[in-house]
Amino acid sequence: MAKKTKFYVVWQGRQTGVFTDWKECEAQIKGFEDARYKSFDSLQEAEKAIQRDYWEFVTKKDSKPVLKEAPPNVGKPIKNSIAVDAAWNTATGDMEYQGIYYGTGDRIFLQGPFKDATNNIGEFLAIVHALAYLQKKGSDLPIYSDSRTAISWVKKKHANTKLVLTPRNKPVFEMLQRAERWLAENRFSNPILKWETEYWGENPADFGRK
Repeated sequence: MAKKTKFYVVWQGRQTGVFTDWKECEAQIKGFEDARYKSFDSLQEAEKAIQRDYWEFVTKKDSKPVLKEAPPNVGKPIKNSIAVDAAWNTATGDMEYQGIYYGTGDRIFLQGPFKDATNNIGEFLAIVHALAYLQKKGSDLPIYSDSRTAISWVKKKHANTKLVLTPRNKPVFEMLQRAERWLAENRFSNPILKWETEYWGENPADFGRK
């Protein structure tokens, strides 16, 4: 019996689109942080899916994996902290971000949506927003983000984005400039920590669009 052809949709990867070959799909997602993809049985299904949001196609089983036991060097997250996260709509390019006080689940801030942005930009802006917020409060609470890219940008005080400036996303670039300037002009002692999703579950600031 002939092997049934699968069609692979990549919403977030090195390249996005519909792929008919697994190796070609794998090349777009392997080693790519927060890659988003799914297989479909027909080209028609795949072409419809690429026009919609990834989270519409993630099942409850997909979105709640079995958590690994955290090793001693990871431990448990600090409750007295702020968690930040961003959401990016692959169909529209809209981005928004928020900050949540982990101890109670209360939302501290919500910004967006912003046109034609990226998830990494949202994650970066969320961290800087949290830093500025905590500085005003005179607080040294730690900040959790699940984006290694955004954390590295904050450490370098520069958002190394390849996004192209357009009239639609000009406000986003203005926010990036303000964020970078804030990092250059201010000192902070708040630890910026990686949220370990595979051990602790979903980031408390996740938008829950699964």
